[in-house]
Amino acid sequence: MLLSVDVPDSLARQLHRDAPALSRRALELLALEGYRDGELSRGQVSEALGIGFQETEEFLKSHNAPLGLTVADYERSSAALEKLLAP
Repeated sequence: MLLSVDVPDSLARQLHRDAPALSRRALELLALEGYRDGELSRGQVSEALGIGFQETEEFLKSHNAPLGLTVADYERSSAALEKLLAP
C-alpha cells in the first residue's frame, strides 16, 4: 500500500529529515503504535520494518514499548519450560 502525506517543507527542515527519512520514520511510528495497541505482533513489526529479531527488540525497547505479557502468560511460559526441562 502506498500512503502519501504532504509535509510542509518548513516542518521537514525543522525535523532535519529528507523525504526518505520522513517516510521511514512514519513507517516506524505506524508499526510502533500498531504494536502498542496490540494490533501487531513483534514478528509483524520486524516484517514491516525489514529488521531482524534483535533489532526489533532494540527498537521496541528504545521506544519504551511494553513486552505485553501478563502475569498469567509468564506463569504459563514458566510452567511449560519447567515441564520441558524436567528429567
